[in-house]
Amino acid sequence: MDKLLHQMRQVFGFDSFRPGQREVVEAIINRRDVLVVMPTGGGKSLCFQLPALMLEGVTLVISPLIALMKDQVDGLLDKRVAVTFINSSVSATEQYRRIEAINKGDYRLVYVAPERFRHKHFVEALQQTTIAFCAVDEAHCVSMWGHDFRPDYLRIGDSLKKLGSPPMAAFTATATPEVRDDIQSHLRLREPTIFVTGFARPNLAFRVTHVSSSAQKYARLKEIIERCGTGIIYCATRKRVAEVSASLAGWDVTHVAYHAGMEDGERKEAQEVFMTGRMDAVVATNAFGMGIDRADIRFVVHFELPGSVEAYYQEAGRAGRDGQPAICELLFTYADKRIQEFFIEGANPSVAVIADVYRVLRGAASAEFEVRLSIKAIAELMGPRSNGMAVSSALTVLSRHGYIDRFDIPGERIRGTRLLKPQCSPHQLEIDRAALAEKDRRDRRKLENVIRYAYNRACRQRFILSYFEDTCAANCAKCDVCEPSDSLDLVESTAPELREPDDEELLILQKALSGVARMSRRDAQSTWVPRFGKARIIDMLMGSRSQEIKRAGLDSLTTHGILKPEGREYLSLLFRELDRRGFIRTELGEYPLVTLTASGEQAMKAPRTSRIEWPARNVSKPKCSKRVRRTPQAVDSEPNLELLELLKQKRIELARARGGKPAYTIFPDVTLEHLAASQPLSAEECRGIPGIGAVRARTVLPTFLRVVAAWRLRSENA
Repeated sequence: MDKLLHQMRQVFGFDSFRPGQREVVEAIINRRDVLVVMPTGGGKSLCFQLPALMLEGVTLVISPLIALMKDQVDGLLDKRVAVTFINSSVSATEQYRRIEAINKGDYRLVYVAPERFRHKHFVEALQQTTIAFCAVDEAHCVSMWGHDFRPDYLRIGDSLKKLGSPPMAAFTATATPEVRDDIQSHLRLREPTIFVTGFARPNLAFRVTHVSSSAQKYARLKEIIERCGTGIIYCATRKRVAEVSASLAGWDVTHVAYHAGMEDGERKEAQEVFMTGRMDAVVATNAFGMGIDRADIRFVVHFELPGSVEAYYQEAGRAGRDGQPAICELLFTYADKRIQEFFIEGANPSVAVIADVYRVLRGAASAEFEVRLSIKAIAELMGPRSNGMAVSSALTVLSRHGYIDRFDIPGERIRGTRLLKPQCSPHQLEIDRAALAEKDRRDRRKLENVIRYAYNRACRQRFILSYFEDTCAANCAKCDVCEPSDSLDLVESTAPELREPDDEELLILQKALSGVARMSRRDAQSTWVPRFGKARIIDMLMGSRSQEIKRAGLDSLTTHGILKPEGREYLSLLFRELDRRGFIRTELGEYPLVTLTASGEQAMKAPRTSRIEWPARNVSKPKCSKRVRRTPQAVDSEPNLELLELLKQKRIELARARGGKPAYTIFPDVTLEHLAASQPLSAEECRGIPGIGAVRARTVLPTFLRVVAAWRLRSENA
């Protein structure tokens, strides 16, 4: 242990271990297989980097992301550790040179991407060296039941067997018991010592803000950015990234955007800009993920519903890695469920779709049974109703069943496909239908658990820990349930003011709860049974005469329109508080339905005993909407494509003139589309266009207005 501590101080600069690290390091040094579940920021990398310096031979570190590898390798090189990496960013000649150096014993650690194990020559080359042990980072990727399944991880177990079955150390931050079982099975861990150091992140305040409109989302987001500063905004789609990015630009918030559809160079630049602190906010899809270890992230906002608790907790866990307080907030509306349902459908293609993909592959295969088509091209060959996500998932299924192999194409972003059983026709495919159905079922159950989390009225962190079967004796005292205040103070929150209603509020409470009762029914046991959702109940109380209200006969209720003077926003805040205090309950199904609880019925009859946090009267807008300049709008007319291209060219020129900045940092695409559609000649005409804030209107916009003016002049004189 003295030698361990000395090495840790000398190389890594740490005087002591974090909880759980010492036991893991000792087990690895004693050549035991280990499975380590350690929360983000818990110090997983030290657990395999330190033993690598103590053991004879080279340590293989299998990591799924090139950016993650580079960051860790650069950090170790700064500490003068003999380390390198091998992945698709390295040329074949350089890979060969590095493998030769490995066999000579020049390196103590070698980071490799899991897809390297597709190449038998790579595995054969490593057979000539002594492998001390193998560390598998982000090990949950091996499980098809996990939230980030990577087919290449399935090859690791077989490949390491050919390398003499060195000891294995598997690491993950988020894994349910069933995923842990998969990790042990697929990686072929031998009687592993399992370390679960706990999932709790006591410095994080988990919050869910229920919203009923896009404007409320943007209002809350702006408040969080203004109060908390540095953070990540996760969006479900690339389109939403563009819209949110445009809003931030309109607020003059310097930020970067990140999604998988960007060019490699743009993504690399965006990540580097954020990680080095040159910008303090990033709007991204979940493609901005593993390896994000900036310590001072003060907030993580999920603009839309994530697909699973695992994904949410891993993404939210990127906040507060320095141990200081941080906020993790989900902006929740039930309608966002549809986005994730679309993703689930794409991730779980039918056997018919899988067979159709295979048919296209056979038809496009070369004499060597290779196909060099992008996923988009395959989808187009399948017909207009196919989508790329389902094609990608079908390729994964075909690979897992041994019908195809995917390979890298040097110099190309797309991957090729090799038919392994070309004689097999589409109708002869033997696909495990039961496994497909089970994965679909589990994916839908995971989504249901996220929705339950959003509606949960108990401590948020306890809910998450329970999900991972981790125990927690006390509430976190930080989340919006434990401390139901809208305060964004990171150091300490202000306790909400709970009071009994005044005379006017007393009447409002009676009317609101009566409205819920009128729109519910009693069962045989006199229990309240819900029939409608919160939005429909509020519509009725507001006096809506929509077709939905009329068809259900709700316009004939005595409570129809009785709270119209209070405004929809007030009622939304009131209902959120009634739900929080347990006076109404939400039952989940195809739609969330609301009814009274026993406490709600009692409060309806004796409301003066009801102490709650009363919203301010006459609220007609979100709490902080007065500070929001605009939210993204749809383009009223089609942009002129010629003008749009000229604007994009000008954007590229400006980006190059500013030192090669990513083009979107000048103006996002959505802004240029608005300019090409409305063709304004003055800054005044640009009011309301997303992405144009006060600073950009003064510094950047005039250049683009000159392009518009010149184009209009040429067009008029043509």
